[in-house]
Amino acid sequence: MSVGVILGSGLGWFADTLEDRVEKPYSDIPGWPVSTAKGHAGKLVTGRLADLDVVVAAGRAHLYEGYTAQQVAYPIRELAWRGVTKLVITNAAGGINLSYKPGDLVLISDHINLMGVNPLRGAEFIDMSEAYSLEYREIAKQAGVLKEGVYAALPGPSYETPAEIRYLRTIGADLVGMSTVPEVIAANHLGIKVLGISCVTNMAAGILPQKLTHAEVIETGDRVKETLAALLRAIIPRL
Repeated sequence: MSVGVILGSGLGWFADTLEDRVEKPYSDIPGWPVSTAKGHAGKLVTGRLADLDVVVAAGRAHLYEGYTAQQVAYPIRELAWRGVTKLVITNAAGGINLSYKPGDLVLISDHINLMGVNPLRGAEFIDMSEAYSLEYREIAKQAGVLKEGVYAALPGPSYETPAEIRYLRTIGADLVGMSTVPEVIAANHLGIKVLGISCVTNMAAGILPQKLTHAEVIETGDRVKETLAALLRAIIPRL
């Protein structure tokens, strides 16, 4: 059995910390969607961490790149085929909860799918009452992640308007982004337990008197990389 890790915008450098690593571009893996967004390395890295086999997807594909939900979720099926039964998913997210600040790492307790699509279309019903493992969240809290929140997923690529952020806060969202949910749905379908961690790379639209840029996302991801790397090294061996 292996532990899988999917790394979001500006967070792919963690793959370079593995021992005995072997890298393969997504373009060399049949069916795997190629990442085109800036900040996504677009490679699958296998290696060792604390005597564990780890498979890291450095970067991901998104609906806004023109892919279907099934294509976006395909890497989960590839990871399952490679023996992954435990999955850590990270992403860059906008902070809606006013107690957050850029650079915070937040456990995803649940999600709201506002993408309008589902990667399981045509498949059977599945339970999503614990989409993000409570056991894994407790392990992460013991490792030092104290904040937790609900992640809302929108298709993008435009950032949300201030009115949309007010709406998301009203319906219970603490974080907002353009990824993760199709992968988590597919993982639950395959019986893979998930831990989700968002890096708050910026405050969502309308909270601060400034415009949103992808450069800020990448810059904040780079600033917290050592903290996140230390956290993943502490959590993964305990899953």
